[in-house]
Amino acid sequence: MTKSNTARHPSRRQFLQTLAAGSATAAIMTTVPNMMPGVVTGRAQAASPANLRNLVAAPSSANLIPGGAIQTPVWTFNGSVPGTLLRVKQGEDVNVAFENRLDEPSSIHWHGVRLPNAMDGVPGLTQKPVAPGETFEYRFTARDAGTYWYHPHINAPTQLARGMYGALIVEEDDPISVDREFVWLIDDWRLGANGEIDPTFNGGHDVGHAGRLGELVTVNSVHNPDIAVRPGERIRVRMINTANARIFAIDFAGLAPHLIALDGHPITPHVPDEPVFLFAPGTRADFVIDVPVDATGGFALLDRFFDGLENPLVNLRVQGDRMRDEISTARMALSANPLPEPDLQNARREQLLYTGGMMGGGVLRHLVETGKIDQGFLGGVRSMAQSMMGMMTGGGVWMVNGRDPERDDNGPLFDLKAGESCVFTLTNATAWYHPIHLHGHAFRVISRDGTPTRYQEWQDTVLIAPAEQVEIAFVADNPGDWMLHCHILEHKFGGMSGFVRVA
Repeated sequence: MTKSNTARHPSRRQFLQTLAAGSATAAIMTTVPNMMPGVVTGRAQAASPANLRNLVAAPSSANLIPGGAIQTPVWTFNGSVPGTLLRVKQGEDVNVAFENRLDEPSSIHWHGVRLPNAMDGVPGLTQKPVAPGETFEYRFTARDAGTYWYHPHINAPTQLARGMYGALIVEEDDPISVDREFVWLIDDWRLGANGEIDPTFNGGHDVGHAGRLGELVTVNSVHNPDIAVRPGERIRVRMINTANARIFAIDFAGLAPHLIALDGHPITPHVPDEPVFLFAPGTRADFVIDVPVDATGGFALLDRFFDGLENPLVNLRVQGDRMRDEISTARMALSANPLPEPDLQNARREQLLYTGGMMGGGVLRHLVETGKIDQGFLGGVRSMAQSMMGMMTGGGVWMVNGRDPERDDNGPLFDLKAGESCVFTLTNATAWYHPIHLHGHAFRVISRDGTPTRYQEWQDTVLIAPAEQVEIAFVADNPGDWMLHCHILEHKFGGMSGFVRVA
């Protein structure tokens, strides 16, 4: 294990002031909010429910590099990467005792889960940091079926990059019929010459550009796993992008996978129109894959996001007897989750303008000239030029509505009324992609660049392309302070973050 030394971790302000000169490690939050009654930390524990599960954060090692000769020091939940796969039925209670055996504070955020605010795992906003040697019990009900995951929300760029994440599967009451199910947590790793994780986190180039990208891509910590499948077999694949920053463009090698859920929530089953499927950090996607009944050889799934820098993902090797003579016609559609439908006619409407980063040049100007941003709104926020100047003077690398949460007041972006329908217009005035994640809620993606989306999909993490404008709609029905941030973790660290308050 590479021991974390708090004295070597400058604050985000110190990092930004020296951005041009190099890199730094992440700051550790220490703000203490009010705690939920009945939830305990430390060694003195209250009576625990009978179905309590344990997740222990601790250093370990993993065979990440092909060949298995080199062990990479990692940080894990329960000694493995990914951490323990948690499965519950929809409507069941989730009770997890999280014990921190690291040398620095940590927490667990239950990504995509609609749960009580005090269980959201955001130190400084919803709970105290779980200090080394302490335990925190997370308790909530799994209201929505689907594919979710868990990870820390303190010093996240470092802790996730070292391997701290796992899957939470909430099973449907009425599941679809498949022959097998796979859960794939897809990640990339930046390693040194001896197989160790590169210890330079939140470097200036990463924060101002595309984030921390690693050269080794793995699925469940294995590089390009070889998986045997049979002709005619129907497979459900639950994919989770756990990378700090890498967006995958998945080429399914001639297969015709049906997308059946996004971010845990059902979508009308369909084969995506694009030749590759864009898969952003934090996002989950459930596919049904039918292996052709006459298939031979194999199907090599690839990541093609960067031209000329393709990454192998999974090799589906066809072998064995045919499972059926014709492709299964069993239903693929999942039952809807109990999400409140927003009232678009009477919704509150707000704008979120994302600026900053490197090479953004004329993006903001283009958006104004094309009418995506009106001058009146722009007058109330800082310009991109001011944001760029801030990079050299201690300001934010990235800003939300002109705000840098480190330098400005730490109040909410918006105060929302409980039960209020909201439509947020998210505008990406930068040269980079941003997956924007809202805690504690799911939202419909209702339009992109003014064009209604075909499936009006429910998500909690929406990928926004450079110069793109996306409308999302949701009901603010979950009281508390909820993070709203870019899930490229280095961008969040650099200022692309904030929270909304639901009264």
